[in-house]
Amino acid sequence: MFWKTYTIMRKALTPIENYYRKFFPKRMINHKDICKRFSGETGIEIGGPSQIFTKKGFLPLYKNIKSLDNVNFSNQTVWEGSLQDNSLFEIEGTTGIQYIKEASNLHEIEDSKYSFLLSSHNIEHLANPLKTIKEWKRVVKPDGYFLFVVPNKEGTFDHLRPVTTIDHLIQDLKNDTKEDDSTHFEEVLELHDLAMDPGSMNYSDFKKRTLLNHENRCVHHHVFNLPLLKEIAIQSDIEIILAAKFSKIHLVLLGKNRK
Repeated sequence: MFWKTYTIMRKALTPIENYYRKFFPKRMINHKDICKRFSGETGIEIGGPSQIFTKKGFLPLYKNIKSLDNVNFSNQTVWEGSLQDNSLFEIEGTTGIQYIKEASNLHEIEDSKYSFLLSSHNIEHLANPLKTIKEWKRVVKPDGYFLFVVPNKEGTFDHLRPVTTIDHLIQDLKNDTKEDDSTHFEEVLELHDLAMDPGSMNYSDFKKRTLLNHENRCVHHHVFNLPLLKEIAIQSDIEIILAAKFSKIHLVLLGKNRK
């Protein structure tokens, strides 16, 4: 009886909560301290821009950044539509340069250029995360910040898949795994929970998209929990300042660049 009553009450409260959140977005408890570290600084975001970092997000840091460059892998992406290399990038009044580059190869960007790097729901799309983060460390100043947000398998369409091991990621690094890698496709096609995928596609279309991943980059190569995210930071020689879950969907890691 209790759970039936609770369920009815939650359904009744959802529209009220949604309306409330339009004016008072849900934040991380320590969001002010996190966002303060990026205020007035120059940085780069890989992928995105992300709703998480907007005024309506749970880490609203875009509004106080001095400048922000952006990197996307293609002129045409599922998430951002058409993009142009070396064009103006702008988000919430903050501007920078739009680059079209592989995340693992930020050529033409000089060493130690940025005070921070942002990556939101991006690392899971990388076939070789440790190699890529090594490149990211190159363009961030010593003691500069990394802010990684990745999907928590428990609350996403990855919940049926096993968490990737750090040994697997180290092997990808040693093998110099490229972005056309299809190692995980069989697992994805078998265990991806389409019912939880906001793309709302049938299995046939999902399979086509998966097999064309090198063009669209929609596949989650790897699956994360908080211990793995910490292991990635340790393996990459990033000092962990904060590592936490936010809701059932997000894992957040704030770290400093050791060089």
